[in-house]
Amino acid sequence: MAQLALTDIERETLKANYPAVFEKSFWQRHGIAIGVAVTVVYLAFCFVFFNVGSVISEGRWDRAGAYLQDWYSWRAQPRLKLAPGEPVEIAWNSRAQYRTDEPIDWLFTNPDGSVTATFGSDADRIVVTPEVVTVYLGGTPHEVTLGPDGATMPQDAPGAMTFKTDKVLVDFGFAGSAEIRGTQVYIQRRFLGWANFWFDTKSAFWGMGLPQVVWTIVAGERIDPNMSNLELAWDDFLGNSVWQHADILSKLGQTIVMAFVGTLLGTLVAAPLAFIAARNITPNAAANWMMKRIFDLLRSIDMLIWALFFTRSFGPGPIPGIAAIFFTDTGALGKVYAEALENIDDKEREGVKSVGAHMLTVQRYGVVPQVLPVFISQSLYFWESNIRSATVIGAVGAGGIGLKLLEAMKTNADWDKVAYMVVLILIVVFVFDNISNALRSRLIGAKH
Repeated sequence: MAQLALTDIERETLKANYPAVFEKSFWQRHGIAIGVAVTVVYLAFCFVFFNVGSVISEGRWDRAGAYLQDWYSWRAQPRLKLAPGEPVEIAWNSRAQYRTDEPIDWLFTNPDGSVTATFGSDADRIVVTPEVVTVYLGGTPHEVTLGPDGATMPQDAPGAMTFKTDKVLVDFGFAGSAEIRGTQVYIQRRFLGWANFWFDTKSAFWGMGLPQVVWTIVAGERIDPNMSNLELAWDDFLGNSVWQHADILSKLGQTIVMAFVGTLLGTLVAAPLAFIAARNITPNAAANWMMKRIFDLLRSIDMLIWALFFTRSFGPGPIPGIAAIFFTDTGALGKVYAEALENIDDKEREGVKSVGAHMLTVQRYGVVPQVLPVFISQSLYFWESNIRSATVIGAVGAGGIGLKLLEAMKTNADWDKVAYMVVLILIVVFVFDNISNALRSRLIGAKH
């Protein structure tokens, strides 16, 4: 089918009648390019203003990498004390990763009083005496002499050995490292996994593999005559002095309850107040304005600020956290509820009013059925979100797992425990997110 060409007169007539179609404005022609240019200039300004270049260049990336390694591995950190003419003494930190009466396959005392520490294989090890520390890297020995002025770097030291002030640092890669000083040697030995996660060294189940633990629980002889092996295993797990499972799970439950109670109280208070804020429900401009400003005040102050305020007022604990969530949610939910009320279909309300029903009855049967699914859906969403928020405000003293998380981070030695709590938080958020989504889908009539 042949296309009909427009004559010059017809083309000019169309341009005159529809100029917006044929003649683009300045912003239509150049708006995208200007937006991109403004964004680039703004990002460059932020890069300079916040001194991002210096922050990146001066960052302790090696330390960040070590912290990340602690998320999926654990470090044994014995300290070897040296004294002339005395056997090398092995001292441990408070985490008690090994029993004192059990041999350690990678760290042992030799007949002559020296101590050998292996790092993955015999080719990578150190042999420590009070006078000389022999470092084996790939099977090649390098002697570090010790004296009153500290450790002396060997002449043939490879790149894995560095000298800093009066100490020699040896890097064995992921397997660990050693810090050699004049009177002591610090060893860091790294292994995959989390040490003593299930049972600490005081437990009868310590050192058992999963099959052995299951066999002991199911068919083994009773370890404690006062309880079954299953009860004993559960008590030992919760009472793990290093990982503190009972305390962490209790704090996690506290966080969940804190989010639930705060959201529930916010919902119960915001719902009736929203009827005052809605213009079509309460025909009083002053009351509408005042209530909306109260909602603005409550939600404009961040939940973290509320938590700090209530923590200073009532002391640390879950009550300040509940109060912070309650105040913030009252403002946010009140605004959302009021907007939902202002967008209802007035025909249902007018129908109930036409039969002479009381004002409260009109709201009950003409308004509430329309907005109730929206109210519950929004509250469920806020409850899910508040589980994450409760973790953050807990870190400022509002209780819950957030405070426990902050305590573990402050030590700079418990990053595996930080990872454990983060995993628990992720699991809880995932579970409650799915529960909230399922309930909201049912409320709004979504098809499954």
